[in-house]
Amino acid sequence: MIKKQTVWLLTMLSLLIVLSVYYMTSPDNGEMAFIQDSQLTDKSGEAQDQANKEVSGDGTVISQLSPDELFAAIRLDRENERDQLEEQLSDMLASSNFTAEEKNEAMTKLETLQATKSKESILENTIKASAPYDDVLVRSDDDIVHVTVKANELSKSATNEIMKMVSDEFGQTRVDVKFQPQG
Repeated sequence: MIKKQTVWLLTMLSLLIVLSVYYMTSPDNGEMAFIQDSQLTDKSGEAQDQANKEVSGDGTVISQLSPDELFAAIRLDRENERDQLEEQLSDMLASSNFTAEEKNEAMTKLETLQATKSKESILENTIKASAPYDDVLVRSDDDIVHVTVKANELSKSATNEIMKMVSDEFGQTRVDVKFQPQG
């Protein structure tokens, strides 16, 4: 377990150093686009366009993220948050400072988190296999499952099929299905 944490820490530190060097040497003086997760889930589509680019005062595009980069950034952010939570829960289980009831609750949360990760991964692969989508992003929040498909359009029948797949995997829950235009 310690080796895994050490490798993870060294990987993250290496990534941080590489990104820092890249940002300091980038020709646009450090002006980068900032994407909020809520902008991706906006139904209007305008927010998605705004999330992909930042426009300076004179109307020129400063930076643009492709849908591939957007999906990868969201996946990385989600994975980092979950890894931190898993580590906290694991530390809680290993500590003698918590009661048996608190440890049982932490174990339940850890099992739920791992089951959710597994369900999301299975669902992403199932949706990709069911239709020729370039990529699929599935994110499960407390009471809603967000599904974003990389496609130029999404028919009602395809949306219904995706919703059925989500309910098969997650049970009865709210589902939010959107598409992200390619390229």
